[in-house]
Amino acid sequence: MAFIRHAEGLAQYFREHIESGNDQEGLREALRVKLDRLLAITMTLLNQPRVSATELAERFEVSQRTIYRDMESINQAGIPIVSFPGADGGYEIMPGFRIDKQILSLDDFTSIYAALRGARSATDSSDIDGILERIGALMPGNVNSAGSLPIDLDFTPPPNERGKIKSLVQAIKGLHIVHFRYLDNKGTETERRIEPMGLFLKGYVWYLYGYCLTRSDFRVFRLSRILEPMILTDTFVRRPYTLQDVEKEFMSKANFTKVRAVLRFQPSVKTRVRDEFGYDPITAEQDGSLSVIAHYSSIERAVQNILSYSSGVKVLEPPELIAELKRHIRQMAAIYEVD
Repeated sequence: MAFIRHAEGLAQYFREHIESGNDQEGLREALRVKLDRLLAITMTLLNQPRVSATELAERFEVSQRTIYRDMESINQAGIPIVSFPGADGGYEIMPGFRIDKQILSLDDFTSIYAALRGARSATDSSDIDGILERIGALMPGNVNSAGSLPIDLDFTPPPNERGKIKSLVQAIKGLHIVHFRYLDNKGTETERRIEPMGLFLKGYVWYLYGYCLTRSDFRVFRLSRILEPMILTDTFVRRPYTLQDVEKEFMSKANFTKVRAVLRFQPSVKTRVRDEFGYDPITAEQDGSLSVIAHYSSIERAVQNILSYSSGVKVLEPPELIAELKRHIRQMAAIYEVD
């Protein structure tokens, strides 16, 4: 690729000028900084018709004299730069000179291809197929096949959520209001009308975010708790919020470490423990059991998870969690008439 060849020319030009120096490490770092700046200047010239030395000096926080030297270096690397004097003057790449802007490497294409395949598996969107075909055509041989990818991302949701994602993506793209029933963590059901703005995957769980017309505020909804979503004919004007804005607010309100529990697991469930507690400290004991310092968003969430291990786990602390577990066990004993 032409641009890569010119970038290599820049690097070679500077290597030839530092080989005789004594402070090789310092010169090597200076080379890296300057080469980064030269490449950035070249990309700026590719994307803007004319740029002044003053503007470049301010953008890269160097003196105008340094910019003059940079232009000379770019010229010597084989990229012809033309300067224009006067109030409207500046630097341009010589008219008629063509440079290949395709600076993505094969690894870059492979990473993008893998990410798009993951998005395709999640949304089942045919729009992504065309992008995959175009990127795949730029990759040699069978590199674009799933088996040859170093990382294959599969975000396929559970069957009962796949249809929701497909219809919600259509509503988001068409700016249609969505109506559904929603269950909170205590089982309370409410009717909701929202302006859907996007979907995101967090901790292997899918969420929908948007402006809730029922609550007159932005909300985040867990997809598994959305019941019978319906796309309405009513449309809306997208509000000036991004996923990052809403997600930041969501994460600031959600405390995933509210409850700290010390658990002791039997050896028979150690495989599942290592699968599920990747974020928490795990200690292997001499008897084969595992001690875990686990964190939960609530006592209710902790109880649900711990009871799923049946007799394979014992809670050592905190006392309030132990008391809540005992209450649930007594209720289960009453249901099954256990003495």
